[in-house]
Amino acid sequence: MTSDTPNMNAFHSNWTKPYTLRNPGKPYHIEDYDLLTAILSALQWRRHNGGIKMITDSIGAEYYHRLGLSHIWDLGVTTGLDALDGEAIFPLSFWAAGKIFALRQQPAPCMMIDTDFIVWKPLAVQVSGVTLSVAHREDLSDWIYPERPFFNMDASYRFPDEWDWTVLPCNTALLYIADEKFKDHYTSESIRFMRNLRETKDITAEMVFAEQRLLAMCAAAKGVRIKTFLDTANLDTQTSFTHVWGLKKELQTDPGKRREFCESCARRIHGDFPEEIPVLERIESLRPYLWGGAK
Repeated sequence: MTSDTPNMNAFHSNWTKPYTLRNPGKPYHIEDYDLLTAILSALQWRRHNGGIKMITDSIGAEYYHRLGLSHIWDLGVTTGLDALDGEAIFPLSFWAAGKIFALRQQPAPCMMIDTDFIVWKPLAVQVSGVTLSVAHREDLSDWIYPERPFFNMDASYRFPDEWDWTVLPCNTALLYIADEKFKDHYTSESIRFMRNLRETKDITAEMVFAEQRLLAMCAAAKGVRIKTFLDTANLDTQTSFTHVWGLKKELQTDPGKRREFCESCARRIHGDFPEEIPVLERIESLRPYLWGGAK
């Protein structure tokens, strides 16, 4: 690696608190399609770009260890999100808050990847000389990105006057930040917002504001140019990235589609990383897809 080559180490994150609150008394569990996607995401990142770690909490770390998957993240599985136990935020409103806290813990430059996002190519050239890059921009639809009166904030909270509410939000399924000062500013403002929400109305609108709209406004206020990895006009035809987010409702409700997707993931793991098949064979929820898809 030369001095001009950006650091291409990345991280996944998984905060288990929202799951445990939604499922009281149930042991922690990750759905088969989510688990296979996370495995592929980590392995493909390692193949094309650099190392990757998983930042989770004690429940998540124990779960990955019990399944025999800790080695998938070659930079380790850490429990940095245990720090959220003392945070005064609503876990069900801010179900992805773990991403923000994990990002705050990482030195810049750093690459944040959702566990349902797969990168199929090297990205070093794309981020060389770039301060901030996101998956893509999003439209300002009123139902998902409402205006400031929507949010029930503490009386002491003030939205910064310099925020431009007309800038397009940033999808952060893939996020690269090279500037430590800006990273700290963004994460601090996001956490300040989450700490000061006093009543929840819509958990999607509240989370995407803290994570995606706020990022764009912070960047505009600081004069930080935003580059995108994906062209929104060609999302359906590009082959460099896969984001499973839009498929999840169908995967949850359509057993045939679920099996087809999981078998496809199993075949890809078998083809690209055959050494991992014995590991997957020991995971009861994944075994049927190996029989039907990879073997």
